[in-house]
Amino acid sequence: MSGDWLRESEDGSLTLVLHIQPGAKKTGFAGLHGEAMKIRLAAPPVDGKANAALCAFLAAFCEVPKSAVSLVSGETSRAKRVRIVQVSSTVAARLRAQA
Repeated sequence: MSGDWLRESEDGSLTLVLHIQPGAKKTGFAGLHGEAMKIRLAAPPVDGKANAALCAFLAAFCEVPKSAVSLVSGETSRAKRVRIVQVSSTVAARLRAQA
């Protein structure tokens, strides 16, 4: 299912299941990778730079402050879960459109 990577909570927050490709030419969505959304990051996987770039990218895309994006799991893995709070009602649809 294409919706398994994006879960909406009753409190209005979103949880994303992601597959990250650090060190790419440019940052952006790259479609589905199994049951996760693949995101390419230009940042290298060194000293948390890729995680910081991921949170900044998602905050900008979702139009929320960086503090609204948090890494739930996968700090040193390509497989990550990210939680986003304070999202508007249209963000989930915009994220699903990237699949």
